[in-house]
Amino acid sequence: MARGLTFSVEDARQILAYDRAVFDRFVHKVRRLPKREAHREREIGHHSLFRTLVHVLNVHEAWQYLATGRARQLDRLFQDPTRQPNDWKGFDAYATRVWAEVDRGAAALTPAALDRRVRAWWMPGTYTVRDALLQVTLEEAHHLGEVIGALWQDDRASPPMTWIEVTRVPTTRRRRRA
Repeated sequence: MARGLTFSVEDARQILAYDRAVFDRFVHKVRRLPKREAHREREIGHHSLFRTLVHVLNVHEAWQYLATGRARQLDRLFQDPTRQPNDWKGFDAYATRVWAEVDRGAAALTPAALDRRVRAWWMPGTYTVRDALLQVTLEEAHHLGEVIGALWQDDRASPPMTWIEVTRVPTTRRRRRA
């Protein structure tokens, strides 16, 4: 598959804002479940709904390190126990840290930064920061799809997560005159 998908810095910021908004919807949904339901083994990629949400944060954080030229710091980052919270208090602290990092990275984006080459030791090849942004977005969507499936198995609805539903500006409906 050939690369070549391009988007502007503002487009990248909008994609990251969407990632955050849809993630927050799922956090809200899972947080409202009984603790045992949020943490129980679901036989999904990261076992529980809670762990899957933690993994999404891990992905955003690791790729942010790569995007901002800190690949050499990843080994130390991966040893940080706060990246694996076990409760909502630890989750909230970790999520705050990750999203602040993503926000700083988004604010500093330039066209040249989007085109900068990066490499992750766990994936073959090199890619651009633009590719990395798409990687985190699509990986988040994949894992939230696992959460959706697990919620469906329990006859629970998932929060709205489509681009249009999450990014649209609410409008007031005007009644038609008869």
